[in-house]
Amino acid sequence: MPLTMNEKITPYQSAAVTKKEQVATMFNNISGTYDFLNHFLSAGIDILWRKKAIRELSALKPRIMLDVATGTGDFAFEAIKILAPEKIIGVDISVGMLDVARRKIAERKLQHVFTVQTGDSEGLHFDDNHFDAITVAFGVRNYENLEKGLSDMLRVLKPGGKIVILEFSKPTAFPIKQSYNFYFKHLLPVFGKLFSKDARAYTYLNESVIAFPDGKSFTQLMDKVGYQSTKHRPLTFGISAIYTGIKA
Repeated sequence: MPLTMNEKITPYQSAAVTKKEQVATMFNNISGTYDFLNHFLSAGIDILWRKKAIRELSALKPRIMLDVATGTGDFAFEAIKILAPEKIIGVDISVGMLDVARRKIAERKLQHVFTVQTGDSEGLHFDDNHFDAITVAFGVRNYENLEKGLSDMLRVLKPGGKIVILEFSKPTAFPIKQSYNFYFKHLLPVFGKLFSKDARAYTYLNESVIAFPDGKSFTQLMDKVGYQSTKHRPLTFGISAIYTGIKA
């Protein structure tokens, strides 16, 4: 599968609508249970992954940040706690997820720091060289065109700015690989259907992780697009990974 063409793996396998539209529908369907399932299905380790990823930006001390595929805002909330930026904007293609994010922003009284809007990484409505840092958590594998998405994020990043991407990857060591594959393929869809009423969403999760060009393949794509000093840091036996890059 070409690295730039992630659209081959789609949530509902419908030729009538694009991957982007299917992903938006899927996240609208599961938005009400997304936070609970995230923490439950990962035994809360996703919270630790987010903290580690955000700390990649500690030395930079970014003031203006963009969180792409912000979902319900958890990555951005972590960034606010750890980095205390002046402003963070979250974009997502799912209206349902953004509705949840807005409720959480209001509950935390963070409207002055964190705002969200509909959008996606392949056509960001921001000027060139606008953000000190960009973050993406568990979003890049859903991009319809991975290379185009990475390119547009690079466009809106300031020179010297940094991108931090947190994404699932594929463990290779025995027995983690076998246990991980069994859990993702067989147990995850069962729990997903039980709590979210959309079993297909959690079957797609496994398929999208398998299809994603993780590790060195992904940093090579970042290099190709134009990011500098790209790095790949596996987490928890390779179940997920942090990718970073700088704009020259």
